[in-house]
Amino acid sequence: MVLIALTGCGHTPAQESVPPLASRAADHALAMVGKPYRYGGNTPKGFDCSGLVQYSYARVGVKLPHGTRHLLRVSQPVSHKKLKRGDLVFFTQEGKPSSHVALYLGGNRFVHAPSSGKNVYVAGFNDSYWQRHFTEARRVEID
Repeated sequence: MVLIALTGCGHTPAQESVPPLASRAADHALAMVGKPYRYGGNTPKGFDCSGLVQYSYARVGVKLPHGTRHLLRVSQPVSHKKLKRGDLVFFTQEGKPSSHVALYLGGNRFVHAPSSGKNVYVAGFNDSYWQRHFTEARRVEID
């Protein structure tokens, strides 16, 4: 009887962990799937690639700059093998290294605002186009 009482007292209820901010930013980006591309856009009315990143992180209270070059400056390199949800993945577009950015979702998938005339969508590294154009992965150190 005493053993039963002691084991009950020693049990601490599991605390629910709050997802890291970067993961929550990825959730916001994912919620924008289907929204239109708009050059310079950073609202649900239209996004460009860095505008989607900026908007998604702003939704969790993290202010980031607009533009891939600026995002490169405020993030740290991370190995492709160590990617986490919410990390930034950069691609070469039109011959310009790291000129396109997306938010990593996990499972080799990312969400991005691709280009004029298209909508925000989820793509993956299993697509040979994205494999060929991938340049680097980076992390915004906030959590």
